[in-house]
Amino acid sequence: MLAVIYLDNNATTRIAPAVKAAMLPYLDDEFGNPSSQSAIGARAKEALLRSRLAISDFVKASPTEIVFTSGATESNHAAILGAIEHFSGKRNRIVTTAVEHPATLRLLQSRKEVEVVLLSVDRQGRLDPAQIDAAITTNTALVSVMWANNETGVVFPVEEIARIAKQRGALFHTDAVQAIGRLPLNFRDSSIDLLSFSGHKLHAPKGIGGLLVKKGLMLPPFIIGSQERGRRGGTENVMGIAALGEAIALPSENGEIETLRNLLEELVLSGLSDCTVNGTASPRIGNTSSITFSGIDGEELLMAIEKEGIIASQSAACQSGGRKPSHVLIAMGLQEGEAKATLRFSLSRYNRREEVEEAARIIVSAARRARARNPFA
Repeated sequence: MLAVIYLDNNATTRIAPAVKAAMLPYLDDEFGNPSSQSAIGARAKEALLRSRLAISDFVKASPTEIVFTSGATESNHAAILGAIEHFSGKRNRIVTTAVEHPATLRLLQSRKEVEVVLLSVDRQGRLDPAQIDAAITTNTALVSVMWANNETGVVFPVEEIARIAKQRGALFHTDAVQAIGRLPLNFRDSSIDLLSFSGHKLHAPKGIGGLLVKKGLMLPPFIIGSQERGRRGGTENVMGIAALGEAIALPSENGEIETLRNLLEELVLSGLSDCTVNGTASPRIGNTSSITFSGIDGEELLMAIEKEGIIASQSAACQSGGRKPSHVLIAMGLQEGEAKATLRFSLSRYNRREEVEEAARIIVSAARRARARNPFA
């Protein structure tokens, strides 16, 4: 069987062994409903509390500020729609960026009653906070800006942006899916009102995530019911929540991961001419690399390296499968051909130096073959 080198961790991550172990009791004897008054139900309720406390300690938030959800898409939708309802329809302007996750942009496009302002980024993927200040009006309900871009890894100055929004009377939300666990977070002391995160980017299973809601901020329920302090009804995903609490406590290996990411870039760029790493002049999370292979069909290169065991991607997993270029790269000013010639590599704690060296060798070799077949591209 072909050995796989998995470099697509911004799409999803493998479940950590410790997280898997934390899940197993809830697939066996600990199947209780946390709302039940039985002993087994009480143990399930205790499991929810343990995870809530572990997460609150990690993100430096009150346990009551955590709302468990099915993942980041639900959290983002709840934050955006909740912010609109928070102002009882008196404000309908939302300020965001052109490089947000497709799930967020599609939601905003579907809301005909909302005025959406999409802010641009520069060639390095940077956002000027002055744009935020200029875009906010008295009609602005929410500013929503991702913390770290899922395709390039570029980090936005969310605390500065959040302060601007707060000064202007608007709420601030950040999609922190790629940032949480990779960048320091003190939710309690920040100006952020709403923060989304997802378990399956943290070595927990799919189907669990959360939304941090600043204490005192009243949002309408996501789903009517009594669970999650009345914010999200429905029986809780005890196994997923237990897994998330375990995953959030995994020891950081960010320094080692960034070293490997840098090595991958160095080996690819030294082995190939006409390659560009996108966003290098910007702050980036340490696991992500977006590389443009000039003159090469990115989909062809992606298929070629997968045949040799390398798993990567061209864009966000939620929009893969089509021939449209990445909206993130187009917003950064890349031409369509350049965007289609770009691959994303994203590493995790489970990648090793020898894997990165082998991956770079395969990528360089496949790219050279592709160029040899089309020398005039």
